[in-house]
Amino acid sequence: MSGTGFEFATATRILYGAGRLAEAPEAVKALGGHRVLLVTGRDATRAAPLREGLERLGLGTVLLPVAGEPTVDRVREGTALALAERCDAVVAFGGGSALDAGKAIAALATHGGEPLDFLEVVGRGQALTSPALPFVAIPTTAGTGSEVTRNAVLGVPEAQVKASLRGPHLLPRLALVDPSLLEGAPPGVLAASGLDALSQLIEPLLSVRANPLTDALAREGIRRSARSLRRAVLDTPDAAAREDLALASLLGGLCLANSGLGAVHGFAAPVGGMFEAPHGAVCAALLPATLEVNLRALRSRAPAHPSLARFQELAQLLTGQASARAEEGIAWVRELCAALSVPGLGHYGLTEADVPRLVSKARVASSMKANPLPLTEEELTEIALRSR
Repeated sequence: MSGTGFEFATATRILYGAGRLAEAPEAVKALGGHRVLLVTGRDATRAAPLREGLERLGLGTVLLPVAGEPTVDRVREGTALALAERCDAVVAFGGGSALDAGKAIAALATHGGEPLDFLEVVGRGQALTSPALPFVAIPTTAGTGSEVTRNAVLGVPEAQVKASLRGPHLLPRLALVDPSLLEGAPPGVLAASGLDALSQLIEPLLSVRANPLTDALAREGIRRSARSLRRAVLDTPDAAAREDLALASLLGGLCLANSGLGAVHGFAAPVGGMFEAPHGAVCAALLPATLEVNLRALRSRAPAHPSLARFQELAQLLTGQASARAEEGIAWVRELCAALSVPGLGHYGLTEADVPRLVSKARVASSMKANPLPLTEEELTEIALRSR
């Protein structure tokens, strides 16, 4: 846990609430741009009303659909398109993939260079020092929290890994979160994205970089996710459930951007690079075993560690029981994953023979640095095997 000092950084402005999408065109125009690169997911039709609203205000739009999770090559193409079309603002409307692609393009369009110059782990890791194009993030799923984070996760297929561009200039100028955009989302999408959001609330609460501000946000987000996620996936989600999920995702993004994550996301980045696997579903598959191994490691090697008490608090937040023990919280997570039919990593192609290579990649992932304590190779191997 952090000591007396900490930093908290987020989007310049956050708009939250049902129906707020209607405010997006005026908000984009107020940022001063005249020609907008509109980044969407694979299906751009949902963004049609937003595009029409921008054009009614006299803003030109250039469409860039991003099919699947963003890669270095797709970001190169998007940056070239933004420059060729003389775009002076970027709006991303979609899931985390669209948001991360838009974020990266907005930064690279002003900075020059190419993604591998700035990418962590497999790139040159140079700092992004120039302000980005004005960037607006509008999530249509409730999972990644990318609308308020200062990194963009990109796939590098040739290295079979995902890695981040990172820096304060990646923070959006505006994050607009409208829970009504979750209406009609398929149950599988709600499950995967919702469990991603939950893991992005749990890991910052346990993180070695946790601070009082992110602690408060994580507690609120965990309560909301715990009371609404199962109901939203297994029944028809009502407006209250959609609000809980959207806000839990937003709070998770605020937490991870300022307190870091842990071993779940340390594994998720290489898994996503090695296999065609949705990020949220990967995090869900990893969460129960990662919590169990971390708890055992803390008890055996660091019995005075402050994260131990937080495991008990986590159990109380998840179960709603003031007397809940750490193991009961982990059991609650495992039962939730079972109820939501979360597949193991073997579903995406991970075999026992892949585990040593996965562990080797996970050890150097940036998210591992915030795990409650460094895990041994044996412990990491156990997590990978038990998550299959």
